[in-house]
Amino acid sequence: MLHSTIPSPGLASFLSSVKTRPVEASIDHLILLLKHRQIRNSRSCATATAHLLRRIVAAHRVTDVSELIERIQIVRQRLAAAQPKELAVGNIVRRVLAVIRVEAEENREGGMSEQSNVGTERHSRAPGRNIVSEHHQDIDFSASNLLRQTISDSPKAPRPTTDASTDSLPTQGAFQQTDSTLHLPYANSNNAPLVTSLFSLLSHPTSRAKPPSNLAGNQSLRDLEPKNTKAQSQLSSTRDLRAEVIEGIEEIIDELNQVDDMVACYALDHIHVNEIILTYTSSMTVQKFLLKAATKRKFTVIYAEAFPNEHEGTHTVVSGTVKPQMENNLSSEVFQKSLSAAGITVILIPDSAVFAIMARVNKVILGTHVVLANGGLVAAAGVKVIAEAASAHKVPVVVLTGIYKLSPIYAFDVDPLIENGNAGKIFGYEEGDLVQRVGVMNPLFDYVPPDLVDLYITNLWVTL
Repeated sequence: MLHSTIPSPGLASFLSSVKTRPVEASIDHLILLLKHRQIRNSRSCATATAHLLRRIVAAHRVTDVSELIERIQIVRQRLAAAQPKELAVGNIVRRVLAVIRVEAEENREGGMSEQSNVGTERHSRAPGRNIVSEHHQDIDFSASNLLRQTISDSPKAPRPTTDASTDSLPTQGAFQQTDSTLHLPYANSNNAPLVTSLFSLLSHPTSRAKPPSNLAGNQSLRDLEPKNTKAQSQLSSTRDLRAEVIEGIEEIIDELNQVDDMVACYALDHIHVNEIILTYTSSMTVQKFLLKAATKRKFTVIYAEAFPNEHEGTHTVVSGTVKPQMENNLSSEVFQKSLSAAGITVILIPDSAVFAIMARVNKVILGTHVVLANGGLVAAAGVKVIAEAASAHKVPVVVLTGIYKLSPIYAFDVDPLIENGNAGKIFGYEEGDLVQRVGVMNPLFDYVPPDLVDLYITNLWVTL
């Protein structure tokens, strides 16, 4: 009897099902995973959100771009309500909305230029062209004659007080008066095409020519266009826009997969020979940054234990034994060799020894959960203590992050951004009598103010 393996709820199961499930079912699935914290950390939430938005855009069939934007904004509100502390979800949605608006604007500008070109060609083939030509066949179309007629039809303006070489040129007031009296003889007053501007130059400013006799009533040249041309162009442009938006979302997904490698490209510029570097938690970004520098540098890394929430991951990094499914991994990719195997001297210390050893440290390199608009950051609990110790010893603090973690939210009140974890990791529930008399909190994150951070390194730039 064959037993099928059911994947555990998480990022891998969501990515495998988002392509085949209906859109609403995928949205509800991600909301459920966020509520139950089965998808957590900025990278996993950002990746799941990007794949969901790509599915929504691919399944969207309406022709109005504003409806697509409204649809994505509603999804953002539902995801934010499910897990408001994961700000990376909102960051990815904002980037996708920016892609939609940019592509819609470029598509609109391209459509206007094409419509102008098509209108010019259609006018050259429109009925009544011979009548218009016969009406103006006795007029000289040379540029000098057009300019002479324009000046003669306008009121006389005072001559400028310049030299004689400029007396033959018309004044600015003459051109302004001529522009205000121009009109289009064979177009509706509410919707006049630009292609008939030549005839307005040839018509007398004080008289309006009659429309051609073969056009019935108020019918203009534009009314001769096929009725379904506009609808067909909107459908075509919407299909092109949807394809371009999907391509933009795929670029965001590729960036999420390569962000650690892009940040690691700056490693050799900031890590030097024989330096002592202190870091905290088992951040994947920090690990690749250190491994990249180890290819050409020999240095020492001091790992703070990050008890009680991240100590198991820290021990894994130091010892080199990797579990099959680590929570911080986006996929099955794991490190096949430890930092010590790469030639890095690794030292593990308890959190209480950070201040004592900080005097020997050259720089502190940290990962982060999210970067706020004021330059502060929300990172793993215990990071603020390390940053304050580094500030007391004048040790620079370097933060590694991807741009998908940059949030426009300002830290007016940081308490809603701090998530609390299992208090049993700090105080065992077996101490029943004492547990009933005390309140124990286990915050998972700390807020670090911007004055404690010296340098940010992202996948696109380095900033102070």
